[in-house]
Amino acid sequence: MALTFTQHTLDKLELLLKTLGFKLRYEKGNFKTGSCVLENNKMIVVNKFSNLESKINALAELLQRTDADDSLLDDKQKAFLYMLKQTKIEF
Repeated sequence: MALTFTQHTLDKLELLLKTLGFKLRYEKGNFKTGSCVLENNKMIVVNKFSNLESKINALAELLQRTDADDSLLDDKQKAFLYMLKQTKIEF
């Protein structure tokens, strides 16, 4: 299944990340979207000038690489995360 590049998909990704304990920030600058862990604070910085498709692809890829504690998620979020892990992200 492919991701749709809509604001709704971006909102779902953002909510999923926040539920999993990530802090999400949109900043301007000359960088690619990425994540890091600073003193156990899970932080994701998104380039606010990236297009919608790039933001969705970057966040989905980060979620694919994360060993998430899905006990924090409701059933819909678990299903969405499972679908993400099965999706091939293409840039």
